[in-house]
Amino acid sequence: MKYIAYYRVSTSKQQHSGLGLAAQKEAIASFLQTDDELVSEFVETVSGKRDNRVHLAEAIKTARRFGAKILIAKLDRFSRRVSFIAKMMESDVGFVVADMPTASAFQLHIFAALAQEERRLISARTKAALAEAKRRGTKLGIHGKCLARLNRREAERRAVDLHTHLPEGWTSMTYSAIARYLNEAGVKSARGGIFHPQSVKNSLRHLSELQRLN
Repeated sequence: MKYIAYYRVSTSKQQHSGLGLAAQKEAIASFLQTDDELVSEFVETVSGKRDNRVHLAEAIKTARRFGAKILIAKLDRFSRRVSFIAKMMESDVGFVVADMPTASAFQLHIFAALAQEERRLISARTKAALAEAKRRGTKLGIHGKCLARLNRREAERRAVDLHTHLPEGWTSMTYSAIARYLNEAGVKSARGGIFHPQSVKNSLRHLSELQRLN
């Protein structure tokens, strides 16, 4: 099968640093079989909320030319909007999601709808928390915003770094087993120490949240 890989990152810094992009490329590389052909790759730097995709349009044209399918790493890396995903599913160029290759059109619609609703709830909770902090007198000025951005970038870097060290089949492993594997491999936690089941759980939850928000 011929494929056109399409990657989406939210910022130009992610594109140049490899944050987000590296994990997507790893997922697609793991999906491809020996008889598959990766014809071309396209990287789009755009928010998941936006439907205007210049490089996606180029990827679709290339897919039509070679009789290939669009290959994406994860559904939530493709778009945050159900309507956008539905439109793509109805086009003459098929697409495959690397981490759920056997999913039906109905299942993809459901997953997209659930992800969109979850993001809406996260946004609502964040706004409510900020409003409550402001009501209590907490200063949310420019320094606080800069610190939040720095913390997010560092957390993102650590999350992506952890993802590169996870063993094959980690999704079916217990937190204890993952912690033991990471410790035996010499991987350090965010604080420079060893991993515990709870720290693994927290790290994986944070990684999942970053992937959804990006």
